[in-house]
Amino acid sequence: MLNRRQLLILPAGLALGSPWARANERLDPALRERARRGVDAGLHYLRGQQGEDGSVLRSVGITALSLRAFLESHRGYNEGDGPLITRQVEFLLSKARPDGSISESLQNTSYNTAVAMNALAATKNPKYKPVLDAARTFLIKHQIDEGEGYKPDHRYYGGIGYGGDERPDMSNVYLAIEGLKAAATDPQDPVWQRALVFVSRSQNRSESNDQAWAGNDGGFIYMPGWNPPEFDNGLGSYGGMTAAGLLSLLFAGADKNDPRVQAAYKWMTANFTLDVNPGTAKRHGIFYYYNALAKVLHAYGEDSFVDGQGQRRNWRNELAQKLLSLQAPDGSWANPDSRAWWEDRPQLVTAWSVIALEHVYR
Repeated sequence: MLNRRQLLILPAGLALGSPWARANERLDPALRERARRGVDAGLHYLRGQQGEDGSVLRSVGITALSLRAFLESHRGYNEGDGPLITRQVEFLLSKARPDGSISESLQNTSYNTAVAMNALAATKNPKYKPVLDAARTFLIKHQIDEGEGYKPDHRYYGGIGYGGDERPDMSNVYLAIEGLKAAATDPQDPVWQRALVFVSRSQNRSESNDQAWAGNDGGFIYMPGWNPPEFDNGLGSYGGMTAAGLLSLLFAGADKNDPRVQAAYKWMTANFTLDVNPGTAKRHGIFYYYNALAKVLHAYGEDSFVDGQGQRRNWRNELAQKLLSLQAPDGSWANPDSRAWWEDRPQLVTAWSVIALEHVYR
């Protein structure tokens, strides 16, 4: 077996066999072990939140995020681990509806379906393919396009909303794109190009955004022409949506040379901070930001960057340290500074934080 010193002098590019081995080159080894223990504690907390039916708060969305956190952890949890996993799966399957959606109610159907698709896909169990196929069909039909009487020049075109809310937004588009990708949607399906129309119209980049309000800093806002008033930043770009927008661009087929991608990455790295939701002076939605940030920087594939002050930042080390510093003794996370968007609920925020840490050391 190679010792630590031998590992450090291996030639660049030599395969070590697993992504966990490669993660050692990107994340401080001691911090990686702390992050793994933090994930274990978070998962232990989530297990304690499961009801008799396997759900967390009887919510499809939060149960799906909890299940994904288990399935994507370094422990390799799967359905062979018994009720701890299978009851969560069964709860999600019990909420599959005839129209293909997966939801406990007629509210938030798109959101719930998208996160459930990610969780069910993470089981890698082929018997759930019919459910995933039906969910894919539901999300594609839910996308705003000619079927609902919208033409490509409308600002809503290509968007997806919560379901129950008729207006589309960048957050739901990002989650739907993530779910469609997890369900192996054909890269040639028109759903991707339609989504890119909406995504581009949510970016502050007038070269690719035909909306009159668009600025030119490259970041993203919540939906074309509107931001949540909680941020008090007008139509300014902010971190949570820029991370969501950049991941949407990448997953919908734009490559790293695409000017939209480059502009979003430049905004995110230039404005990098973990103390507030960048682009605002607020901590509203900051755990949503941490979760989306971890996923998009992992997908982008760069382990460090130079920020707007000329400092090189190792995002994996910094995000791991930040999340671990915010974890409660019982293994949970919650936002003590904001109740907006359920961030005061530890069941939701713990699932987000565990998934973020899993992407940090992946």
